[in-house]
Amino acid sequence: MRKMIDIDFGSNRYEQLVELRYKVLLEPLGLKFLDSHRDKEVNYLHIGCINNLDDKLIGGLMLIPLDDKNIRMMQVAVDGKYQGEGVGHELVAYAEKRAKKAGFQYIIMHAMINVIGFYEKMGYHQEGDIFEERGITFAKMVKKL
Repeated sequence: MRKMIDIDFGSNRYEQLVELRYKVLLEPLGLKFLDSHRDKEVNYLHIGCINNLDDKLIGGLMLIPLDDKNIRMMQVAVDGKYQGEGVGHELVAYAEKRAKKAGFQYIIMHAMINVIGFYEKMGYHQEGDIFEERGITFAKMVKKL
């Protein structure tokens, strides 16, 4: 069993989420987490997935309001031990519900090329051309909520 939770900025769970994001998303690409980015995250919505058996954080993401209609989903990360078990799907579905409840109409993200199919299956569509950012290739993906 798993449960989705909102994570408070600066909490112990937030620190666990930062570590998970680093381990899953940044470290494999040789990138470092910059502490200077933390200040920007204070107003973001942080969402986590907890394994009920051991109360361990096994996945998470961030939602960043862009304007009254659009919210951006960033840094969707699932612990490697749990990938392929539906955790990412549950996280994204929960994030979409939270965004819709908050009044947003569209959820936007920059998906790495290798996960475009995952988001397409969840109803996202690609907008614009493939682009590169910090040496990583992305596609802008959008979904109407």
